[in-house]
Amino acid sequence: MRQTGSKSPKRSSKGYVIGRSGFAKISAVEGIRTTAAMDADFREFERQGLSADQRRKVISRKYGKVR
Repeated sequence: MRQTGSKSPKRSSKGYVIGRSGFAKISAVEGIRTTAAMDADFREFERQGLSADQRRKVISRKYGKVR
């Protein structure tokens, strides 16, 4: 049998942003809660307008393990 087309939506190279409240709801299902310090960090990231790469670097430096 032949397929006539794709039924899946096209994906953007930019990805999809769910936002802080959406992330909190998804995380709650997994039993993950953010601390007050983490919430403050996220608000500061938004205030500074950091890119996703910059946010990851800050989080990695602050919460990552030293190897």
